[in-house]
Amino acid sequence: MTDTRLTKLLQLASPTLPVGAYSYSQGLEAAVEAGLVRDAQSAQTWISDVLELSVATMEAPVLVRLRRAWDEHDFAAVAEWNAFFLASRESAELRAETVQMGYSLTRLLAELSEENTARFTQLQSMNEPAYPTAYAWASAHWHIDTHATLTAYLWSWLENQVMAAVKAVPLGQTAGQKILLALGARLDTFAQAAAARGDHELTNFAPGLALLSSQHETQYSRLFRS
Repeated sequence: MTDTRLTKLLQLASPTLPVGAYSYSQGLEAAVEAGLVRDAQSAQTWISDVLELSVATMEAPVLVRLRRAWDEHDFAAVAEWNAFFLASRESAELRAETVQMGYSLTRLLAELSEENTARFTQLQSMNEPAYPTAYAWASAHWHIDTHATLTAYLWSWLENQVMAAVKAVPLGQTAGQKILLALGARLDTFAQAAAARGDHELTNFAPGLALLSSQHETQYSRLFRS
């Protein structure tokens, strides 16, 4: 990867990317409220399970397909996989999260990109572009390697979850870094598996996450929007 592409990938993966990721916990806060996550070990277990059972087996493989569709200018496939991903969100909160982040990233890309290509016009014309859809567009536009894109996407998700755990459990900064170190070492393997996963193998079967995410919608006191 060239230095320019690497810096653009780091920009996409940065927690300073203004898409509002910091305001979501994706069910983690509800798990804390329920007493399932109460310390560093249980936080690592929860984050690891969601990563392995949902993000790496649904979100990441869909990102691969969206990237391929953008590369091939197959806008019908983009729309199909975008709709598929939105339908896979188990709660209103999780669906609203990816739509809001997708919208924010699309607006940001409009200000960062100097080209008004047919491909970008297609992204802008979508009613509800999910976050992976906009992310895949940026990766394709900047010609970033797909495997590197996947790894960075998974890292962004992981880092956001750890930051949410540090605030909500709460955890010390060192404990958070230990979780990042332990789970970060697995991201390359998850990225490779996501790229090789067939359409019939896509799954996000994590009923505990779905239930807690739904309960979070009416949780009395909370820091996060999901």
